[in-house]
Amino acid sequence: MAYVDGFVTPVPKSKLEQYRTHAELAGKVWREHGALEFRECIAEDVKPGKLTSFPQAVQLQDDEVVFFSYIVYKDRAERDAVNEKVMSDPRLAEMMEGKDMPFDGKRMFWGGFETFVSL
Repeated sequence: MAYVDGFVTPVPKSKLEQYRTHAELAGKVWREHGALEFRECIAEDVKPGKLTSFPQAVQLQDDEVVFFSYIVYKDRAERDAVNEKVMSDPRLAEMMEGKDMPFDGKRMFWGGFETFVSL
């Protein structure tokens, strides 16, 4: 069953094109190293909840939009191997150091997930 890394990120609206450039390069590198899918999804119908929500989870500001992003791999072992290659890819060195990030990385969160149901 596939393995998925998921990310939730607040991005300033003024930096959407910079984020797109960042994401396109990252996606290209992840796919070249073996990821099956790389998706960056911008919130379109996401409202604050009573207790929690995507906006609340990242402390979304008025001038920001939330992204839900995911990368799909064959399995956990393949994910670990792909990520090792990605993290040492020179094309992403500055990005991985956090230089010129188009978002606040302290409010981003992520995790790895095993597929539970696939139809």
